[in-house]
Amino acid sequence: MTELTFARVVDDAAAALSLALDRELTGHAVLTPQDALLLDDDGEGVVAFTDGVPTHVRHTGTGRGGAAALADLATTGPLRVECYAGDDGSVPRTDQHAVAPGTPAERLAGDDVLAQRTREAAEAGDIGDGDPADDDLDAVEAFLADEEKVEAIRDRAREEARERAEEWGFDEFSED
Repeated sequence: MTELTFARVVDDAAAALSLALDRELTGHAVLTPQDALLLDDDGEGVVAFTDGVPTHVRHTGTGRGGAAALADLATTGPLRVECYAGDDGSVPRTDQHAVAPGTPAERLAGDDVLAQRTREAAEAGDIGDGDPADDDLDAVEAFLADEEKVEAIRDRAREEARERAEEWGFDEFSED
């Protein structure tokens, strides 16, 4: 049985992760980024916590877990956060969904201080044993496997190169 303990729109993921850490949440939080709120994108993330320390992550839209799910959730701007006490199995507690304690703070919030606080809480509570280097590799693999994101970056780079070439007068030398 789970109990909703908090539901609000916050400025960024750091606020959500800090809240869970400060309240020593054991349960899970559903993070809904602004794209999912405004554009009806299929992109919620569910983060499982033990005593406020994130241990497992699942992205509901892609079905991916762990660092790959964090890559799917990495957006800027406000998000809706719903925190639930108790475990209802929303996030499978498997190696595929596991994350190192500080990784969500680094990836979703870019907050090194929060990441360190989270690692310290994990160490004090003997929670999690994930190696951040494993999460780094998983995130890179997940990113490279997403052909749409890779192609979008390539397209953007080509367009920027064309614009710079025109700015610098290189278009005079191009072949049509």
